[in-house]
Amino acid sequence: MMHTNGSAEAWYFVDDINNTDSPALLLYKERVKENIRLAKDMVKDVSILRPHVKTNKTAEVCSMMLEEGITKFKCATIAEAEMLATVGAPDVLLAYQPVGPKAERLANLIKAYPAVHFACLTDNEATAKHINDVAEAHGIVINIFIDLNTGMNRTGIVPAKALPLAAFILSLKNITLVGLHGYDGHIRDTDTTIRQQKSDGGFQQVAALHQKIAATYQRSLKLVMGGTPTFPTHTGRQNVECSPGTFVFTDWGYKQSFPDEPFDFAALVITRVISIIDEHIICTDLGHKAVAAENPLPRVHFLNAPDAVPIGQSEEHLVLRVPDVSLYNMGDVLYGVPVHICPTVALYDKAYVVENKKITAQWEVVARKRSINF
Repeated sequence: MMHTNGSAEAWYFVDDINNTDSPALLLYKERVKENIRLAKDMVKDVSILRPHVKTNKTAEVCSMMLEEGITKFKCATIAEAEMLATVGAPDVLLAYQPVGPKAERLANLIKAYPAVHFACLTDNEATAKHINDVAEAHGIVINIFIDLNTGMNRTGIVPAKALPLAAFILSLKNITLVGLHGYDGHIRDTDTTIRQQKSDGGFQQVAALHQKIAATYQRSLKLVMGGTPTFPTHTGRQNVECSPGTFVFTDWGYKQSFPDEPFDFAALVITRVISIIDEHIICTDLGHKAVAAENPLPRVHFLNAPDAVPIGQSEEHLVLRVPDVSLYNMGDVLYGVPVHICPTVALYDKAYVVENKKITAQWEVVARKRSINF
């Protein structure tokens, strides 16, 4: 084994790691629990938490949130929504607009789990009409949040232009307008004052629309705002649900960008040295297929090899430059923190659960699938 940096006393070290092939995804159960508790500590009432499960995609992690009193969830796929329904989540917002066959899949899921309060997004009249038609064909009513664009410029309608859409939705019989949704993922300032100012500016647009709808149609709608970066900026608002997701595992990117947030690393990837090229170059088995590759190098930082610098990556290989190759042996295990954990989790069909420095279970990353049953 590598005889520098890799202390057996380090929190991430696994005693029986030699029995686990690499690359692999490790989840540190107590750290996951603590991140959930920390999120609860940041709000005045657990009822304003609506965590996004796109990061964990794992039924057991969602059950841990339910055990902590969290009852509302957000997701991005039908598979994630189904996963939440199977563990008994009572309130599930599909934070995605169901275009084409996705609306049919959602209708079938709603009928299969009548005890779950489902909702989805829309940002235009054509899709609202499509969802309504599908709901009518199935003999159900689907709850709708208007998706608002407060600067992300990815999906959503600008709040100032959304009142006619609200009127259109209210005119349809098989969808019910229940809320407004605003994801401000474009706000990533490390400076908390600037982050709060930008968040306030976006929220003011949403609040203005909320007031207009209340005055015009006597409807008081739910408000769902933000993600992990802006989570703290929304916790003090009245009647606003917050939707952090990455917090549950945390990654290198968020830890560096948002040091004010208290969450700790709870998910790592392991890799092994598979080749020693020369006095400064080694290769590991952590390729594109094992860690999210959408960001520039480095895409991972190694806790027990902090001086290792990624210089090249392909599908099954990660090449590293190290100060002294003599410190490494073939088969050495490196513990890595992904820069972006969410798509990294989606690359694994199972995760190894670590408790007291031992692997105690394997959890299926069930919602990495495009579909489960629906």
